[in-house]
Amino acid sequence: MPKRSDQSLIRSKMLQARFSPIEYEMIRSKAIDTGMSLGELTRRSLLLQPIPPPPLRLSRVTIATYLELSRIGNNINQLAKATNTAIKMQLSPPAKPELLQELLELLRHCQREIANTIISESDSQTDDWQPD
Repeated sequence: MPKRSDQSLIRSKMLQARFSPIEYEMIRSKAIDTGMSLGELTRRSLLLQPIPPPPLRLSRVTIATYLELSRIGNNINQLAKATNTAIKMQLSPPAKPELLQELLELLRHCQREIANTIISESDSQTDDWQPD
């Protein structure tokens, strides 16, 4: 038998409201920006619950740069593997392992910096990317 408190949490009541097309678009836009449904946004607004801030937006250039750095990191890892294999086989390595490690650390630092980049509100109308 379900608990009484569980029954009180079921959303079975419905409210209806009318909005002008402009008001509706403003509400819909805010719901999209916050990543919430219209119902959830309305519920939180009416019940004075906090509405989360919009998700961070990154420029297409930032995303492309981050992906390119990932590809470069992949190449560095392959070069490091070839260097380690050459050392194990007592051959001359194609690169110094210390330099490869330093380069990889620098690359990871760049990726972290790019991942922390946020477009300011004034730039949000330009070339930005958001997940579908």
